[in-house]
Amino acid sequence: MDAELRTVTDRLRREAAASGAVDLYGRLLAVGEPDELAETLHAPGQPLWARELAAVRLGLLGDRRAFESLVLLLNHRDPPRCAAAAYALARLGDPRTARAAAALATNELRVAYALHPVRLLTELRAPESAPALIVTLQRRLTPNDPYGKVALACVEGLGALGDARAIPVLTAASGNPRLAAAAAAALARVTVRAQGS
Repeated sequence: MDAELRTVTDRLRREAAASGAVDLYGRLLAVGEPDELAETLHAPGQPLWARELAAVRLGLLGDRRAFESLVLLLNHRDPPRCAAAAYALARLGDPRTARAAAALATNELRVAYALHPVRLLTELRAPESAPALIVTLQRRLTPNDPYGKVALACVEGLGALGDARAIPVLTAASGNPRLAAAAAAALARVTVRAQGS
């Protein structure tokens, strides 16, 4: 079990213990049959932590029945749930993932929860990734925008992606005191990659 998965399972074990459902937690963690995990996603009355554990485990197994649940969790108000969903979605291998992450990252009504979709797009390196990060960053460059972490994740993501289409928005971001250093580093990476093409 890698460190990221251990973080998720430890958090969910604590939630299960707080709700007096350690047995259910142990069963879901030990289940080897994907159908049983999928049943947990759709069974009425299941606690959120149990649905999350089932969805993450299915995602790591590459079972696309987890997709909708993971996308809902990716847009959750609780950052650890978003992080767990992004982790599982990155490993799920579902071709719908990048489109869904791009829709969440660019949704201005949910921008407070866009950090993990932005990071997921960077990790996926899909055709949707750079355009979504560019749009999201452009919107974050308005004066007094309160979503500095989202803006920084976009800058870092665009630098990692190295897409030359990001040069104008990264140039604009370099004039923002909160983003200047990261934008300069991202611009350098993108420029080097563009010159090498």
